[in-house]
Amino acid sequence: MRIRKIHRVIGLVLLLPFLGWTVTGLVFFIKPGYEGAFELLQPKTYPLDGTLSVTTDPAWLEFRYLRTILGTHLLVRTSEGWLHLDPASLRPRDKPTEDEVRSLVTDAFSTHPQRYGNITSISNNTITTDTNTRIILDWKRLSLQQRGTDTDRIDLLYRIHYLQWTGVTVVDRILGPLGLALVLALSVLGLLLAKGSTTLKQVRSSDQAGLA
Repeated sequence: MRIRKIHRVIGLVLLLPFLGWTVTGLVFFIKPGYEGAFELLQPKTYPLDGTLSVTTDPAWLEFRYLRTILGTHLLVRTSEGWLHLDPASLRPRDKPTEDEVRSLVTDAFSTHPQRYGNITSISNNTITTDTNTRIILDWKRLSLQQRGTDTDRIDLLYRIHYLQWTGVTVVDRILGPLGLALVLALSVLGLLLAKGSTTLKQVRSSDQAGLA
């Protein structure tokens, strides 16, 4: 009876997590809205006017030469990270002005204007639009990272699925393994109850056969 009681208590404790796992698992399988939420937004590039004639530095691990609405860019990766250079002088290119950021990002929006809409504000390297989409500009890599309300909703589902419910990192790290441990305990106790039930039936069958 003690095993049955513990099994019942663990089952009640896991009722909400099981419900969450069922719902989120279904969403993860169907993946509604994933395409837009995790769309890869990139600056729009154009054909180069000519070839690049530059003496490479031995410290360069790789480099990219491209052209956007702002002109040509030389992106160089070193052991210390990425550099955004002026192809003509090979000096670090100045950070873009707000107008340049607006031109670069708006040009990138042309691939999916319905999702991104129009820019409403620019603060440092963060751009916000009237569709509640946030874009982060990494000037050194000349890359864009977009995140909308749909991305936030899907991330919330992942936090629910992995029992990251409190927002406190230390506590959430405990909840995940604890949930798995309770599922394992529920399974083991279920097997013990099933085995005990089978044994009890066999004993009763033997007793009835003896009485006969």
